[in-house]
Amino acid sequence: MSDDVAFLDTNVLIYAYSEDDLRKQNIAVNAIDTHKCIVSTHILNEFCNVCIKKLHYPIDQILESINEILHACALFMVNENTIKEALVIQDRYKYSYYDSLVIASALKCECTLLLSEDLQDSQKINNTTIKNIFI
Repeated sequence: MSDDVAFLDTNVLIYAYSEDDLRKQNIAVNAIDTHKCIVSTHILNEFCNVCIKKLHYPIDQILESINEILHACALFMVNENTIKEALVIQDRYKYSYYDSLVIASALKCECTLLLSEDLQDSQKINNTTIKNIFI
């Protein structure tokens, strides 16, 4: 297992649980298996929303997935400080608010990596490096 602590963006979890792209599924599962991973309440909420609205998974399957995720990853609770930090990040780096909330959460957790398909690959914010594992 890697010593890097990795914060997972929603897309990593979606690929891990979707069979639409087996290459990306393998990459996502490998990332979860090889890093100390953290997800936030925000990420789990987005994951559930995508599973319900886009993937049309039954609730039992989503609940089982959440249990597996929480077994593999630590959970970070988004709070008022994270929200305020996200606003500062949004203003400084011009990411969307929700992407800034992901970055703020990774920073609060002191993650060395933020695994995301949606953010600028290799960008370093404080001590956290954004990594697109799918390219």
